[in-house]
Amino acid sequence: MNRKTRILQPPAGIRQDPRWAAVVARDPAADGRFVYAVRTTGVYCRPSSASRLPSPENVEFFDSAQAAEAAGYRPSRRAAGDRTSSATRHAALVAEACRRIEAAEAIPSLDELAQAARLSPHHFHRIFKSVTGLTPRAYASAHRAQRMRERLSGRDASITDAIYAAGFGSGSRFYEASDRVLGMRPKDYRAGGANAVIRFAVGQCSLGAILVAQSEQGVCAILLGDDPHQLVRDLQDQFPRAELIGGDAAFERRVAQVVGFVEAPRLGLDLPLDLRGTAFQKRVWQALKDIPAGTTVSYTDIARRIGRPEAVRAVGQACGANRLAVAIPCHRVVRSDGDLAGYRWGVERKQSLLERERQQARASGRTAEAAGRR
Repeated sequence: MNRKTRILQPPAGIRQDPRWAAVVARDPAADGRFVYAVRTTGVYCRPSSASRLPSPENVEFFDSAQAAEAAGYRPSRRAAGDRTSSATRHAALVAEACRRIEAAEAIPSLDELAQAARLSPHHFHRIFKSVTGLTPRAYASAHRAQRMRERLSGRDASITDAIYAAGFGSGSRFYEASDRVLGMRPKDYRAGGANAVIRFAVGQCSLGAILVAQSEQGVCAILLGDDPHQLVRDLQDQFPRAELIGGDAAFERRVAQVVGFVEAPRLGLDLPLDLRGTAFQKRVWQALKDIPAGTTVSYTDIARRIGRPEAVRAVGQACGANRLAVAIPCHRVVRSDGDLAGYRWGVERKQSLLERERQQARASGRTAEAAGRR
């Protein structure tokens, strides 16, 4: 929403807001909980910022710097400098923790990782998740799952060898978590999804044909295209030996739910997702889910958000590997010069999705403004 059309908060409401008291006190304990933006200057600051206090009627609060930037504000010079140095330190700490997790035979505990980073467990956990989009345990699980998939993909793969190579201390511990790690039993994964049951249905939306598939863990594919039969073949290629069940009238309601989200993105899509990818890909996909509808970011921005500024090309590859159209909104990522670049399901569809989201964002802004005048 444009700042000029945003509803002004009553000054009295601002003065009574405990966040304003934290700003007046320049309370460092409030840093990380919210930021405040100043409408007259177009910048946002941390609560403890030494900048001159603005008039309360010009202040707007946001839960995070990302939310303030999505609303059109830019960091103040002081905030930008602090954020850059802090982000660099945090990225280095998290990168070291990731290497420690990847090298360990058993998953390190949160206390062990925090102690190595010389931070409290709570603070370390918050920083790790803000940089990677995953908790330390979720990152470790995703890394294990990737190692397991790589081992099981070998021609002469031994399930037992793969279990220990992936860092599981015993076969029983792995089998207890195999559905969560692989989405199916290991021998079924090695056999191309044999014995896995995946329900699917094909429908039509304004972008053409759409296929939605779901495993026991959640929605595992949302595919777009011109030819419904080709979408089914693509699903078969992804799970060559799974039991695919189509034409289920009950499941077709799930397709209608996804189609409704395609047509009206701001309604949201609250569905369980079965994400199958590397730890890095999951970090990228989580960052994509945090992009508000109606806005775009660059591949470079995403690389910075996950603490890997040098991995711009890998971010693009992770976007290309996404099989959950719209649910993981890789269409909201563009090149630094604003060019739409590529899209797994066609640049025309990417452009249509973005334009639809912008139109709905503008319409929502006009509705809110009218409600404010009343």
